[in-house]
Amino acid sequence: MSDDLTFPLPRPTRPDGAAGVTTFDHTAGATTFDRAAGATTFDRAAGATTLLAVEDSRVASEALRLLCRRCGARLRRADSLASAHRHLRVYRPSAILVDLGLPDGSGLDLIATLARAALRIPRIIATSGDPGLAQQALAAGADAFLPKPFDLRAFQATLRGATADTPSPASGTGAPQAALSAPLSEDETASEARPDLLALRDDLTAAERVLAAPTAPADIDYLAQFLSSVGRAAGDPALCNAAVRLARDRASGGATGPALSHIAGLVRERLAGARAF
Repeated sequence: MSDDLTFPLPRPTRPDGAAGVTTFDHTAGATTFDRAAGATTFDRAAGATTLLAVEDSRVASEALRLLCRRCGARLRRADSLASAHRHLRVYRPSAILVDLGLPDGSGLDLIATLARAALRIPRIIATSGDPGLAQQALAAGADAFLPKPFDLRAFQATLRGATADTPSPASGTGAPQAALSAPLSEDETASEARPDLLALRDDLTAAERVLAAPTAPADIDYLAQFLSSVGRAAGDPALCNAAVRLARDRASGGATGPALSHIAGLVRERLAGARAF
């Protein structure tokens, strides 16, 4: 296995009691901590691109970390809308990548807010495991849509603005698909890199917590989106397709109990395997 696939996500040491945001600096190979300065600042030290990733999945975040390292970009991560707003009160990144399904709301709302801002972030990128959401993201104000799992060439092109193949809301091309409409085939997993096992375990543990609590409709929608994305990133068609079926049951008004029970079993099996490492 390539070493590039086994690095755990850095866990920076924060000063006790300090408030601020963490920085994964791939240009210098260091992790730093910025205290809130009380004002928004431009974060382009040494001419490097700074990407703020608003992403709740550790698997996806680990993939982004590796991509940013290869591209010489600096990565900061927020795992929710609330965390993203805290970051953006401190600094303005060169680009922002927003997952459309977050634990405390829709990434579409954040994109719309950022697109209308007087001091606009130069590059607003939407991402999701569901390519059918591309048109909604672009209509909300995103400059580009990056599907999961991430591809190095597509990531580089999107980050620098070379997105000729990305459909625009006015182009009439790239008709939107039904939400979570593309199941993952067995063949599609062959070329995908294995995810970081620690990151995968964290994502599965988060899903297990949602499944253990009384599940509201909004929680079911989030769980379907989250596990569909994790399943794609991990090359796990069974998990991805179970999440797709759950989303379809919700959309059709059908019973979700059987699908939730099936997903709970899959999560338990995968956690048992991940904890063995």
